Order: sequence, then structure tokens, then C-alpha cells
Amino acid sequence: MADDKRIDAATGTEIKHHEWDGIQELDTPLPRWWLWTFYATILFAIGYVIAYPALPMLHRATVGVLGWSSRGALDKELAAREAQIAPVRQAIADTSIEVLPTRPQLMQAAVEGGRAAFRVHCVQCHGSGAAGSKGYPNLNDDDWLWGGDLPMIEKTITDGVRNPDHAATRQSLMPAFGKDQLLTAAQVDDVVAHVRVISGQDRPGPASQRGAKVFADNCAVCHGPAGKGTRKVGAPNLTDAIWLYGGDADTIHETVWNSRHGVMPRWDDKLDKATIRMLAVYVHSLGGGETAPVKVAADKVQGDAGR
Repeated sequence: MADDKRIDAATGTEIKHHEWDGIQELDTPLPRWWLWTFYATILFAIGYVIAYPALPMLHRATVGVLGWSSRGALDKELAAREAQIAPVRQAIADTSIEVLPTRPQLMQAAVEGGRAAFRVHCVQCHGSGAAGSKGYPNLNDDDWLWGGDLPMIEKTITDGVRNPDHAATRQSLMPAFGKDQLLTAAQVDDVVAHVRVISGQDRPGPASQRGAKVFADNCAVCHGPAGKGTRKVGAPNLTDAIWLYGGDADTIHETVWNSRHGVMPRWDDKLDKATIRMLAVYVHSLGGGETAPVKVAADKVQGDAGR
């Protein structure tokens, strides 16, 4: 076969024994630097497989002689960060939430910590800007079902709203006036007309006048005679333009007929005290927070932020 070698006269390189439409291929050797690089990558790969997790098995990968893992590295970073901020978190937990505003640096740390916690735990319902959506309260305005001062917001986050397994939860129950036949269909329509009038959306008429009587007999006990709401039982103000589910006639009818029973999780079994306090401070800082509980009746309201 040595006698069959054909050498390219121009380059001195052997010509391969095949061609395509008269085009022949030279048997040009790979550059020496490329070969050494290729061999080095093979050696590196063998070393990596031995040192680090690499080969998949049934339930996990090989551990590697160094015992390193990305999860372990992350845990170390998180632990280091937690140790760094632990004194601040402990100071927030040990400081009464009413006293926090008198300590500006600690208050600012609480707001920033609450902002981060909100992005993890609360944006799913209240939105990234805390503006809420249908059935999920806007936390930026000053309309509160249970109260918007710091202790009340903290209590709502701690105990939640309508958690049946938690005795301290915020609890309110609006009857399903239509579904449970507490009111007739005509009476429900009249109440809807009355609510539309007191909220400034419609002008008074015969239906709203009849609805005023039905409202006084069935709804005023929670919403108040004028429909201004009662924080003690979490009953919303029906005279403003802020609606949790909607203020159009059809939506109000749905609410009166079937009622609404939205639930907010209790966080005391999921988050530590410092995180809950930071969340309360952050929500309070969004623009609608109140300096002190608001009186809605003869007694001082023991409300909360659940809206």
C-alpha cells in the first residue's frame, strides 16, 4: 500500500483514496497545538468527574471526592448572610411594632426586609405593586376592612382571615341572602339598587327606596345605618368608590345573593416574628397606613389590615 501513496506536489501532503466529482481530499494532519488542547480537555473532564458531582445514578449523582455541590455552596452563602443580618432581625423582633417608627434606622431596615419578603410571599395575590385585583385587596389605598395601623396590620398577617383551624383568625360572615332564601329575588334587586345609590353611582328611585328598608332590616347591623362599614366585623364601607369584587349592579347582586368568603392565610405558622413584623411595616409604608385605629362606633375598633 505504501507504493500506492499519492502526494500532492504543491503541499507535499498525501492525497486520500477517494474523490467527489474530481475533487480530492488531502490527508492534512491536525495542528499539534489543537491535539494537545484536545488531550488536555480529556484529562480535565476525567479530573472533574472524580472531584465533583457528575455521573447520574438512580436517585442522585456521584458525590465527588471534594464533596462540593451547588446546593451546599448556596446554603453556605445563605447562612453567612443570615448571620450578618441576624442582629438586625432580632432587634426588629424584640422591638414593639408601635415603637419601631421612633427608631429610623431600624424602621428603614424593617421596610426593606418587608419589601423583600412581600415579593416572595405576597405578590401571588396582591400583585408586585400591592395594587391587588378582583378579590384581592389593594394595599396602597386607605380603605381598610379591619384597620390600617401597624398593630392591626401585623395581627392580620399573623392570624389571617377566615382560617377555620385558627381560633384567633379574623372572622366575618356575610349571609348568602339569595341562595339561602333569606331575601326574595325582588328584595335582593332592591338592596342592590340602594347600594348603588349610597355609593353615588345611581340616582334614587322606587327600587332604591324599597331597598333602603330592606338594608336597614338586614344589612345595617354590620355595614351600619349609612353603609359606612364596621371594622369590628370586617364589613366594608359601601359608600365609597373602592370595591373588592366590583361595584357594578351585576357584581353587587352576585355578592348579596351568594355572599363572599375570601380567605387570607395565617402566616404565624409559616414565617418568623421578625418577618411578619417587617411585612406589616412595609405594607403600612405603601401609602395607606394609619397612625392609630379609627373609631367607627362608640367603641374603639379592634380592627386589622385584612380588608
